[in-house]
Amino acid sequence: MTSVLASVPSTHTAVPVDIQREQVSDAAAIDALVMAAFGPGRFAKTAERVREKSAILAGFTVYDGDALLGSVRLWNVTSGAARGAFLGPIAVRKSKRSSGLGGLLVQKCIDEAKALGLDGILLIGDPPYFERFGFLPAPDSVFSGPVSKQRIMWLPITEVSPDGAVKPVA
Repeated sequence: MTSVLASVPSTHTAVPVDIQREQVSDAAAIDALVMAAFGPGRFAKTAERVREKSAILAGFTVYDGDALLGSVRLWNVTSGAARGAFLGPIAVRKSKRSSGLGGLLVQKCIDEAKALGLDGILLIGDPPYFERFGFLPAPDSVFSGPVSKQRIMWLPITEVSPDGAVKPVA
């Protein structure tokens, strides 16, 4: 368990947040949170095809008592010679969005990818949100389904860049 401080914009005070490793017993709560955040349309997305075929490298959760407030996962992928993690989905309970919790979960994933010795983290996401963590455009990463090239991003950890088909690793 990792305790970190989150700045809550509405009060500008720091509150303790415990980010924990995902447990098998978290699966139903995570599925419900992700469904609430993204709806059934997420199953049609290219990112879901990658997740369906990839092994989970790590997952993290934040609870308030029995209530799951947020979760995120890293999935095992390659793109060309790059060994990486595919980040997502990041899901935060609606009442806690804009509290900084999503950013704390992203940072936890970055720390984990570095500890695992990966070349970087790949994602499909909103550039203005992820650029603040150091994510860059990854135009040479190729997904097998439809995806906006502008939303493909890479956080480099080593000098190896993603430059080919994104392949799930089971």
